[in-house]
Amino acid sequence: MQAVYRTGPLPDAALDASAAFHARHLPAVLDLLAKRPESLVVIFPPAAHDHRGWRRAAIADLARAHAPVRVLGLAEGDPAALERVLAYLERAPGVTGQMLAVDGMAAQNPA
Repeated sequence: MQAVYRTGPLPDAALDASAAFHARHLPAVLDLLAKRPESLVVIFPPAAHDHRGWRRAAIADLARAHAPVRVLGLAEGDPAALERVLAYLERAPGVTGQMLAVDGMAAQNPA
């Protein structure tokens, strides 16, 4: 079973967004991980490139701490592409600890 957590909007500034994620969303993410799903995908809203570092670090740390549960992050994009990426990740047991950007190309290319 793959669990999905959507953060919803976060502040524009990377430091503020990181603080908001850790304060408001991390407890819910940890609650989901305590239920031991096969994988957890955290979906972040689109953001500027300076958000990449804190998001990658958060996802990688969660993946290491909760293995063998797979933890992945997605930067939300095209809805059709997002659904295809989620379907792919559910069938990709070797993928964990990654922060991926979703664009329309995933909707155009069959998996």
